[in-house]
Amino acid sequence: MRKAEVLMHEELAGWLSQDERGYHFQYAEEYLKSENPVAISLTLPIKEEAFNSSVLFPFFDGLIPEGWLLNIAEKNWKLNLRDRMGLLMACCRDCIGAVSINPLIEES
Repeated sequence: MRKAEVLMHEELAGWLSQDERGYHFQYAEEYLKSENPVAISLTLPIKEEAFNSSVLFPFFDGLIPEGWLLNIAEKNWKLNLRDRMGLLMACCRDCIGAVSINPLIEES
C-alpha cells in the first residue's frame, strides 16, 4: 500500500492511499473538528467516511503536471506515466494552490 498526507494550506487535511482495491481518501479527524474545515475539492466534500474509487480521484489526477514539465519529471526521476499515484507523490509536494501531497514511507 502507498500512502500520502494531503495538506490544505500546510495543515493536515487527510490521507490518500492506494492498495489492491483502488484509491481511498479520508479526512483527518482533527481537520474535521477544526473551527472551519474546508473541503479540498467540490468532488470530495467534508465527511467522516472515506471516499473510495477504482481510479485516482480526478481532483488529485489534475494536480499532476502535464506537457514538458511531466516529460522532465519522467526522464529525471524515471517515472512511469501510467503510475498516477507515483507521479502524484513525486511531483505534487509543492503545487500551485492550497493543496499539496506529502508521501509517507511505509515501514515494513
